[in-house]
Amino acid sequence: MSRRRDTGGPDGICIVDKPSGWTSHDVVARSRTLLGTRRVGHAGTLDPMATGVLVLGVGRATRLLTFITGVAKSYSADIRFGVETDSLDADGEVTARHDMGGLDPTAVIEQAARLTGPLQQVPPMVSAIKVDGRRLYELAREGVEVERAARPVVVSRFDVEPTEDPLVWHATIDCSSGTYVRSLAADLGHALGGGAHLAALRRTAVGPFLLAEAHALDDMVLLDVVEGVRHLDRLVVGEPIAGWVRHGRVLSEAELGTSLPGDDDTGPWAVLDGAGSLLAVYERRGPGRIKPAIVLAVDAG
Repeated sequence: MSRRRDTGGPDGICIVDKPSGWTSHDVVARSRTLLGTRRVGHAGTLDPMATGVLVLGVGRATRLLTFITGVAKSYSADIRFGVETDSLDADGEVTARHDMGGLDPTAVIEQAARLTGPLQQVPPMVSAIKVDGRRLYELAREGVEVERAARPVVVSRFDVEPTEDPLVWHATIDCSSGTYVRSLAADLGHALGGGAHLAALRRTAVGPFLLAEAHALDDMVLLDVVEGVRHLDRLVVGEPIAGWVRHGRVLSEAELGTSLPGDDDTGPWAVLDGAGSLLAVYERRGPGRIKPAIVLAVDAG
């Protein structure tokens, strides 16, 4: 269990529309200045080229980011066929060119469909994954390429459609956290007998956090802390249980009564008081025991 006393300053969730050319860390740094607090973090990196949804946790809500980073993501992308780059996107150096002027539309759609479902994906060299304590992109800058283990991902949607440029196709992608859309673009190019790279990428959703509610960085809106757990099941408790939760007490199923989900559900659950304030996030830890993962109540001791 993690608990921390409130240190003052703003608390909440911001849904930012990240501009192109900014790193996710750049957005966090700017947000710290705008919000007047060092306690800002993000729930999943976007490449500098990419735009779209970046979820920020502020103050006490930074501790909720662990429950957001693993949610599914959605993207809108443009894939350019015939050109490969070392980063697999438009920011990289060209490494190969292919004559793919005669692309068969049916084949493009069929091959994209084959890149759905559970996949084993090899992370690109230009990525933030660490190998032997070093980021892959640091090694890539030095011209070093290392073997990377494939990682399981799930692509639930990879729909493609042509654009006015016969070598550029638009894609709509829904996938699990940790999926590299750049790699999907490159794999699709290889599957069609040539190569490709990601020409543009816009993240349209991080779980329940949607592009329609995202704001430009300088116009960002601070949402209530409870918005950080909007995707979790909720347990609303009255007194005296709310008081126990504020102090991180381990609870029994009997104490929570009928508000507790079934035995096959281990959580996590957002625990709110009768006024709708988020007190903590609890999980089932063993038979009959419901324990706090984090306690957010200001007076948690």
